[in-house]
Amino acid sequence: MNDPGRALRRMRALRGMKQSHLAELLGVTQSTVSRWERGALAMSTSQEAAARRLLRSDCDPARDAALKRLVENSTLPVHLICDRTHRLLAASQERRAAWRTDPGSLFGRSMLVYASSEILAAEARLEALGWHDGALSRLAFDTGANDDPSVPIRPGRVLWERIALADGTTGRLVTTLTPP
Repeated sequence: MNDPGRALRRMRALRGMKQSHLAELLGVTQSTVSRWERGALAMSTSQEAAARRLLRSDCDPARDAALKRLVENSTLPVHLICDRTHRLLAASQERRAAWRTDPGSLFGRSMLVYASSEILAAEARLEALGWHDGALSRLAFDTGANDDPSVPIRPGRVLWERIALADGTTGRLVTTLTPP
């Protein structure tokens, strides 16, 4: 694991597991898990391997395919991106209809380039809010327009929701709560 403590915290949070439960499974104390996650104590190679085995995600592509279908068939203006890279993974028909470019050309590309200043400001606050550590899994905020002709964002209320993907990464559902 690169930065094992941080990775351990993220994997544990993605699975909704408490430090005390992980500690019990690994045969250590809760305070040991806490020190690992803070970087105050290094994990041994065997402890790191055991933690990986316990927290390894069940790679079930069918689960992500079902999520993609739900997003694509949603009647809400919603899209799903990779939480880390902002790559577009899926979009509802209502969201695709608002775009003035071929939606197929956007899949797999970062959507961050189309962000409004309010979206960029919210993105910049995520680390401090504990988003990447799993302390926060939903964030609603108001955004202004982005003035982009191909992927316009209109002023409105936006909801971000973190969701675990089958490969162990995290996705973000982006829903417009108020109509443009």
